[in-house]
Amino acid sequence: MSPTKILMVCLGNICRSPLAEGILRSKLDTKKYIVDSAGTGHWHIGNPPDNRSIKVGTQNGLDISQLKGRQFSEQDFIDFDHIFVMDQNNLEDVLAMATTEAHKEKVSMILDAIFPGEDVDVPDPYNGTMTDFKRVYEMLNQACEVIATQYT
Repeated sequence: MSPTKILMVCLGNICRSPLAEGILRSKLDTKKYIVDSAGTGHWHIGNPPDNRSIKVGTQNGLDISQLKGRQFSEQDFIDFDHIFVMDQNNLEDVLAMATTEAHKEKVSMILDAIFPGEDVDVPDPYNGTMTDFKRVYEMLNQACEVIATQYT
């Protein structure tokens, strides 16, 4: 049986989605699940996560320093079973690239795991402080805990 593939998506793939990738990966059996991340924008392709994301990850026992930014593509609808987006803008951008209903059905807001149907955004901490990154970590950790229990 092939592993379930899960993709985390934010805008630049340097703050929220790499954190979500690291958090969920730490909660799942890596033989049964593949977790990756991408951004809807192209600005940070090949770049490591934001230093503040790396730092908050490290403070919580995660090493995301080796991750590299990449841009979301139509191929991701084929390659991944589930696509979690961080906010409404990411949702709209990803759904705009979907070519089938089956592709659209793979996409959901990550915080729907803890706030079903409320379309709650994970705020982008990029222009914020370390406190904002810590708050984002806590939100993502809580959502990923629920997601992990749904898959195990």
